[in-house]
Amino acid sequence: MPYGDPTRSPGPTAVPTPGPDAAGPCPEAEVPPRFPRTRRLLLRFCRRPYWQRPRTDWLVRRWPGLTATCVATVFFWLSLTPSLVPRPWYLQGVIGGITAAIGYALGALAHWLIRLAVTALRPRPDARRRAQRLRARGWLGYYVAAVALTVVALSESARMQRELRALQELPETLTWHSLMISLLALAVAAALVLIARTVRLGTRALIRVLCRFVPRPLAVAVALLVSATAVVVGSRDVVFGRGVVDVASRIAESTNQDTKEGMRRPSSRLVSGGPESLVRWEDLGYEGRNFAGSALSARTIEQVTHRPAREPVRVYVGAQSADGFAEGARLAVAELERTGAFDRDVLAVAGTTGRGWVNSTDAEPLEFLHGGDTAIVAMQYSYLPSWLSFLVDKEQAGRANRALVEAVRARLLAEPPDERPKLVVFGESLGAYGIEAAFDGPDDLLRKVDGAVLAGSPDFAPIRRELTAGRDPGTPVWRPEYADGRHFRFAQWPEKDLARPEGAWRYPRVVHLQNASDAVVWWSPELALHRPEWLRQPLGPDITDEVNWFPFVTFWQTTVDMAVSYGVEAPHGHRYGTGSVEAWTSVLPPDDWTDEDTRRLKRHMDAREAPY
Repeated sequence: MPYGDPTRSPGPTAVPTPGPDAAGPCPEAEVPPRFPRTRRLLLRFCRRPYWQRPRTDWLVRRWPGLTATCVATVFFWLSLTPSLVPRPWYLQGVIGGITAAIGYALGALAHWLIRLAVTALRPRPDARRRAQRLRARGWLGYYVAAVALTVVALSESARMQRELRALQELPETLTWHSLMISLLALAVAAALVLIARTVRLGTRALIRVLCRFVPRPLAVAVALLVSATAVVVGSRDVVFGRGVVDVASRIAESTNQDTKEGMRRPSSRLVSGGPESLVRWEDLGYEGRNFAGSALSARTIEQVTHRPAREPVRVYVGAQSADGFAEGARLAVAELERTGAFDRDVLAVAGTTGRGWVNSTDAEPLEFLHGGDTAIVAMQYSYLPSWLSFLVDKEQAGRANRALVEAVRARLLAEPPDERPKLVVFGESLGAYGIEAAFDGPDDLLRKVDGAVLAGSPDFAPIRRELTAGRDPGTPVWRPEYADGRHFRFAQWPEKDLARPEGAWRYPRVVHLQNASDAVVWWSPELALHRPEWLRQPLGPDITDEVNWFPFVTFWQTTVDMAVSYGVEAPHGHRYGTGSVEAWTSVLPPDDWTDEDTRRLKRHMDAREAPY
């Protein structure tokens, strides 16, 4: 019978045998214990929840395990360590709660395995009583140590975040709210543990029901299969399929029908959605209307470059304009022919993000650089936000851009060789991935285009991944050099980075704008179990030396970093600013372009850079 069980009979009390000096008082016995009632209450509070066996039908109410709670607390402390970009307190609370719940699960698993091993060894009858006393004292130690060490961890975290903000040129403001972080993390972790325990309770109840009809091994197998199926279906189809994804899709579809305030239908026939256009203004989508409606005029280009200019061509095919990527690509080529795009000096294919966004700071420098003698074509493949498209249909970006590039290039080859415009490609984030996925590797890209500018290519972008894996020995993963930089170069500060290595930079040229602190570039499921190369020395120039890798923890930290990667200034996080000015100047410079022209264009783009 367990020690401390209230149903246990107290039994006879041993009476001490009087000694030779029993008649005289014992000096120690006359001293009463200090605070006897408080001591008894404290011991009872610390003892009863862990010593009394809970009812099996209410396992969800079982007191948390000591081992699991200790591991969860350590995981919470690890979640406070810095990562790529500073995090706001509410996201830190969420990541702390998720990480603590993962730690609780691992600690509970470890405790269960230890219990199995101890049970197999058949411990002595009094071993359980000693273990119970040790566990009660362990809880007392945990209460004292956890509070003190959590305060220290939160203080150190705030200090490291301030250092990271200084590295990324952010104001020295304290964005950490220690108490709120702790409370939010506790709430998130408790909710996740409660959900897990509810699933376990349901599984045990199902096993008991099935045992009435089938042998227990079969009942256990069937119950586990049913529970696993329910969890997978519930999280994938109900939460993400008909929950988050469905709601976000409806919102995105509604937004796609809107038009940005102040945006008007273009009056130029050289822009999609304008007069004589084969694509209706209403079918361009939200981002397509922004791209077409903000087309530069020849006068604006002349005012900035102080050179004669033409009105540039902008072609855009919305997701509602055609049925399928192949038809959309044919419509784009027809629109290019209508606008006379194949008579221009430069023809550019732009990769779009999930909802069709083309960054103006990537497109306009090319138009300024070549005096408007350019044509840019893009095709929308989805109306979902980038983060959602990243999760559910990122492969669509590759298929859409491959169809567009192949159709444009096939039509371009029909032109006489001496009269063909130079073909270039560009994209940012998911748009960069779409462009890379349109080719069969670095050599295929060099063979088919005259230049490329790709910013913030994700970890799964095929060409960037191949270049990084095959980089020259001794070059860091955040600034790789490939084949002595003959065609491909990476830059965070293009003005100085594109000058390295010192060897000849041949045409065609490809520039990857890549920030060392960009979570979109480095995020991968492999972070959960494997230390990434970008956390090995030497670290990137805007990453604090305090950053480290921890299993599971770094994965969730980098996931949250993606959500806040636009909260910093360029060139940090996922912000690339006007780095495309120097990139395009290096990739496809006009013959008479000067350094002063570059500085003038840079000042203009810095003054009007628009947020994402």
